[in-house]
Amino acid sequence: MFATLMPLEGNFFDNFRSLEREMDQLFGSGSRPNGIRSTARGAYPPINVGSTPNQVDVYLFAAGADPENLDISIQHNLLTISGERKTGIKEGGNYYRKERFDGTFRRTLTLPEDVDPDKVDASYKDGVLHITVQRREVVKPRQIKIK
Repeated sequence: MFATLMPLEGNFFDNFRSLEREMDQLFGSGSRPNGIRSTARGAYPPINVGSTPNQVDVYLFAAGADPENLDISIQHNLLTISGERKTGIKEGGNYYRKERFDGTFRRTLTLPEDVDPDKVDASYKDGVLHITVQRREVVKPRQIKIK
């Protein structure tokens, strides 16, 4: 099992990566991302969230998901997106590596307190779901002029 470290040959860091892979096989892969641009295991689809003084933008990267089968809801500043992605994997096939997620998913994120749940727009293009949630007019900063 740990034969790759006995004796220490080759690149020192390669031996540590090999040990890490073997430990993941033994104990199961952790929730730590594998690379700088990776998401944690089970965190599909990846999400980017940004905001401006006028709105909050949510980008959900769900290539291969049918936009007709996506469910988007907002309640008490919680935005929930759920759906399913089917990859067409053959039953009984031998796969040596499977990195593409298939199946149902559900992501929930907390939005700022000042969003207006009645002003939400969503669009899907090129595998990216873009959700825009407007902020309430009442809480936006207002410039006051001195007379």
